Amino acid sequence: MEDAAIVELRLGLASGVREERNRRSLTQEQLARLLGSSQSRVAKMEAADASVSIDPMIRALLTMGAGLRKVASYIAPPARKRAA
Repeated sequence: MEDAAIVELRLGLASGVREERNRRSLTQEQLARLLGSSQSRVAKMEAADASVSIDPMIRALLTMGAGLRKVASYIAPPARKRAA
């Protein structure tokens, strides 16, 4: 159960990094420069690669100007409606 939750958390943050980067019309390389990182590391973040911890993903979102509520929305997206 914990593993599945961590995977969902990582996938949500990865999606958020990609979404926020695209919203700001940044390339992976430009974001990497803002973070003091590499383009390949940003690509791994966006791919939810297990070699990237959750902390850099959160830092990337905050660096791009996402507020805490926005970061939280990527961590816990709204519940999906169930079919009746």
